[in-house]
Amino acid sequence: MYRNQPKPDDRSDNVEKLQNMVQDTIQNIHASEETLENLTGEQREQIIAKNKRRKAAIEGMREEIKDEHTHDEQQ
Repeated sequence: MYRNQPKPDDRSDNVEKLQNMVQDTIQNIHASEETLENLTGEQREQIIAKNKRRKAAIEGMREEIKDEHTHDEQQ
């Protein structure tokens, strides 16, 4: 028998957290692009691939922000 109850779903600050995550990811992209100027070969390709994944993640986070905003409006 479980005595611990799960915490209620608190989505009140999800939009803010997601927006911060988007900003942090954008900053990481810019910082790594500056580093690209000094790199060649495999390291350069790895960073380019990582930035591509970061950009895709940003799009996903923006979609989630829209979903959270819609959820907040329905409450």
